[in-house]
Amino acid sequence: MSTIKMKLLDKNSRTLVASAEDDCVSIVYSAAYNEGDAILLETDAEGTYCVFQPDDALVPSLIYCKERVCKYKIPFGSDKIVFSPKAFAGDRHLIRTRVATDAEVSTYRNLALNTADRHGDNGYFPHASANVETRGEAVFAAYNAIDGIFENASHGEWPYESWGINRDPEAALTIDFGREVEVDAAALTLRADFPHDSYWTAATLTFSDGSEEILQLVKTPKPQKFTFEKRKITWAKLSNLIKAKDESPFPALTQIEVFGV
Repeated sequence: MSTIKMKLLDKNSRTLVASAEDDCVSIVYSAAYNEGDAILLETDAEGTYCVFQPDDALVPSLIYCKERVCKYKIPFGSDKIVFSPKAFAGDRHLIRTRVATDAEVSTYRNLALNTADRHGDNGYFPHASANVETRGEAVFAAYNAIDGIFENASHGEWPYESWGINRDPEAALTIDFGREVEVDAAALTLRADFPHDSYWTAATLTFSDGSEEILQLVKTPKPQKFTFEKRKITWAKLSNLIKAKDESPFPALTQIEVFGV
């Protein structure tokens, strides 16, 4: 068994509610959130796999807690519009975390998926980051590309959030897994708000082992999947984004998936 502790803290790090249980813990908070509130998740040891659900309106995610103490900042204001209007709303909230099973950890899956990813170093993975995000707005943040939402017929607020590159040809997005994983496939779902959007005809996926894959892309709203030889890596970077020769200056990414164990 592994003990999990959770606390809800306010902006001054005062504890609003807390709970600790073996293997599975939940918190019910009966008040509205305020700006600066955060969830603190503490495990017995570094390197614990957990299934984390910061709000009952979000799909739980299997995360790797590289640190014993991890932090999730409650989204507020403009940061909140990339989530369902039901999420983090009202004056009763349910937060749940449990230790992941061995079967869940060892299952072949999309290792990039994390509905709980946020900006910054929060102690848990996978984590998406980028060298550019359009106007610094949450609706174009890197973490949108790993949130598991594939709606791409528009852009902006949920469910149409995406990674926007601000027209920068040097834009790059990195997925950090926080530990070594073995992967053999990836998929890209491009934003497809045509004719507002453009698209990429090619991109490069570079891995921490020094290898790379050139991905040839087409104009489609569907996921485009690519398979390759197995490799053990700790991160993958999407870059060298080649825009189509069309009138729109706005290519963007709705989802990136990286498959393995």
